[in-house]
Amino acid sequence: MNFGGVIEEVMTREEFPLEKAREVLKNETIAVLGYGVQGPGQAQNLRDNGFNVIVGQREGKTFDKAVADGWVPGETLFSIEKAAERGTIVCLLLSDAAQMQLWPKIAPHITAGKTLYFSHGFAITWNDRTGVVPPKDVDVIMVAPKGSGTSLRTMFLEGRGLNSSYAIYQDASGHALDKVLAFGIGIGSGYLFETTFQREAVSDLTGERGSLMGAIQGLLLAQYEVLRENGHTPSEAFNETVEELTQSLMPLFAQKGMDWMYANCSTTAQRGALDWMGPFHDAIKPVVQKLYTSVKNGEEAQISIDSNSKPGYREGLEQELKALRESEMWRTAAVVRQLRPENN
Repeated sequence: MNFGGVIEEVMTREEFPLEKAREVLKNETIAVLGYGVQGPGQAQNLRDNGFNVIVGQREGKTFDKAVADGWVPGETLFSIEKAAERGTIVCLLLSDAAQMQLWPKIAPHITAGKTLYFSHGFAITWNDRTGVVPPKDVDVIMVAPKGSGTSLRTMFLEGRGLNSSYAIYQDASGHALDKVLAFGIGIGSGYLFETTFQREAVSDLTGERGSLMGAIQGLLLAQYEVLRENGHTPSEAFNETVEELTQSLMPLFAQKGMDWMYANCSTTAQRGALDWMGPFHDAIKPVVQKLYTSVKNGEEAQISIDSNSKPGYREGLEQELKALRESEMWRTAAVVRQLRPENN
């Protein structure tokens, strides 16, 4: 397929239909370890598509959520170790921190002939730091949906598919390619494009820290603050910074591209956007390059590993998220959301 002049091979559901995926994985027991972020969407989609799925989860609120979603303790819902023992395809959908913590308990169950599956390349790419080193006699594969597990599930129920990348780190069986493509179709991917564990990990960490989360919050906050500091009300500053972007403009460029979104705005907006696009690019690109270098050389991975291993990390994280939630911009957001027509 031609992507802006670059030819790239992709796999669609027409080329690798669900029936073929079921045939490839018909004798497999898929053990989804972790029912937090990606686990629910992937496990439920696989189950609904007719695959043999079990879930491994520690007891607590998340275990109770799995029960509420129809997983039966002792039949399709087990402890993490027991699910790893029973599964022939063992899916590490735990957080990166939990993968490192629990790997010593999971590893003994990753026996010859099994398949180890990931949805993120972190643990394998930096396994000299994480300690997640798979044995040589198993397949190691990855399907990484390009969105949250919630989006994966929602789009599946709507009859759509979330695009995913796939990779093979180790092909002990000689059949890893069929397995990974079947798995990608089984979880409801829209189309599948090839990557490596290393490229996925680096691009994912760069995206999260950049345009997907870190940079977008920094940009929105900077504009909101400038408007507020110059006398604009919270409602005006928020609407001009966030609400119009998310509710009006994002759907336009998601549907048909940035040029189409520009074409559907006023000529004044078009002129200003085209003129200021360059200065923003020139200011931001060095920061993105610095970020990419930090990710590529493992610094960001080490920061995550060190932070996640500190006592009281979760409590500290909640305080940081609370400060974000209680900032004026996002307190304003809560009010604006309530004022949307669908909420009245």
